Amino acid sequence: MKWTGKLALSLRLMAIAAIFAIPATVAAQDVLPSWNNTAAKQAIIDFVAKVTDENSPHFVPVEDRIATFDNDGTLWTEHPMYTQLSFALDRVKVLAPGKPEWQTQQPFQAILANDLKAVAAAGEKGLAQLIMATHAGITTTEFEAIVQDWFATAKHPRFQQPYTQCTFLPMVELLEYLRANGFKTFIVSGGGIEFMRPITLGAYGIPAEQVVGSSIKTKFEMQDGKAVLLRLPEIDFIDDHEGKPVGINRFIGKRPIASFGNSGGDREMLQWADAGEGLSLKMLVFHNDAEREYAYGPADGLPDTKFGAFPQDLMDEAKQKGWVVIRMKEDWKTIFTFEK
Repeated sequence: MKWTGKLALSLRLMAIAAIFAIPATVAAQDVLPSWNNTAAKQAIIDFVAKVTDENSPHFVPVEDRIATFDNDGTLWTEHPMYTQLSFALDRVKVLAPGKPEWQTQQPFQAILANDLKAVAAAGEKGLAQLIMATHAGITTTEFEAIVQDWFATAKHPRFQQPYTQCTFLPMVELLEYLRANGFKTFIVSGGGIEFMRPITLGAYGIPAEQVVGSSIKTKFEMQDGKAVLLRLPEIDFIDDHEGKPVGINRFIGKRPIASFGNSGGDREMLQWADAGEGLSLKMLVFHNDAEREYAYGPADGLPDTKFGAFPQDLMDEAKQKGWVVIRMKEDWKTIFTFEK
């Protein structure tokens, strides 16, 4: 019995010694389990350690730990088309019976004929026309209910999963990791603000008031004795390219110290974060995994695309300025939340 007791004690001491022998970097890497142990993951962990350590020259107070994230292509998949565009196409088909003129009017005629090439050929003007026709003329409350109903049933055409499950698990983990370290996380997206808000809390843990996006004008009025906000067929704000720093300043009021994007439309947001004093983290998601998701550029010779293009000059700028490029194929162990 004495020998057995000594053996048990010895084993316990060995186990304790083994735990304390694990390098701190290995233990820290477990906070992002869907990431491979690459330089991108380590850059995140090192940055967070520096800005949260009160003894570090890079320490940042909690109130200034602001992180901004693009949505399409950064937090969830944006191919074969933006999720909001898929919603708008479905809305055209729902509204078409009451709009006979759409049978001969573009881009609606192309949508009803499932001619996506013709829809794409309509360009920005056609897209704006589409958004105005499918997103306006109703109250904000009515629009929110329509969006929620659509997300409850709509599925991604390739993965056959709800769009809210086609979020990128590594990025969801990153959001949670940053918030656990005192960061306030914001979405800053070219997508419609009132299209995103109904689902961001459930999908990302980001409340509606921390979403910045493009918007159409609204008007206060009384309907049947009740106060409502009516959505008007007029653009109010485009939160893309140079609009992103403007939106950050207008709606957040502080420059981010961490900023994440995936396309040319996010360049100015990262430049804005880069221009601040002190340490900052700038990261770009590069889609190079055609087997598990999609592969597109045109950076590094990958195919060009109408949705979320990552130009070569953005890749060159990232290398020159030390921005971190997250390569989906190499850096992510798991892609989608639905795989969890």
